[in-house]
Amino acid sequence: MARWVEVRNRSHGERPIVRARWCQSYLCRLRGLTFRRSLPDGMSLLLVNTNESRSEAAIHMWAVFFPLGVVWLDSSLRVVDCKIAQPWRVYLPVLPARYILEGPPSILDSIAVGDVLEFVDESAN
Repeated sequence: MARWVEVRNRSHGERPIVRARWCQSYLCRLRGLTFRRSLPDGMSLLLVNTNESRSEAAIHMWAVFFPLGVVWLDSSLRVVDCKIAQPWRVYLPVLPARYILEGPPSILDSIAVGDVLEFVDESAN
């Protein structure tokens, strides 16, 4: 069964920014949003790595046919990098990251480098 979380920006005390699918398995992280033609409004993917690293937090946009807002977070859920990712490119965060939030470009309107996010498990609500 898929796990879903609400992503909130604790630095600004805002309401949930986006709903994200928790993606921790190797196959889920490998597939990511590949071959999708669009992303439903308010939805995103949260890639969860086992370690904090620049290389493990790299993402590819091969066969992703639309731009994404991408946010990299360290183990303490502090935003270390964010950018708009364009199709058919590879991106690497400027600092080591453990979590990668991929969503619509509009998520970058609510998140900036240095912000602290939180993930609220939907099953706890």
